[in-house]
Amino acid sequence: MAMGDQYRAKALELLAQAETAKDAETRAKFESLAAAFRRLAMQAERNDGLVIDFVLPPQDEKPKP
Repeated sequence: MAMGDQYRAKALELLAQAETAKDAETRAKFESLAAAFRRLAMQAERNDGLVIDFVLPPQDEKPKP
């Protein structure tokens, strides 16, 4: 399962817990956490499209100060 999907699944779990929360403060905290996991899901999807390309120097070459 892709990371974005995992974060979304966790957000759904947190929303389900919010629905069963007995007090408004606890419900709000679960909803806030769910929103954070939805943002993580969106960021994970953006990161999936990134390509980081770099070349390491040869091992016999010392880095320059």
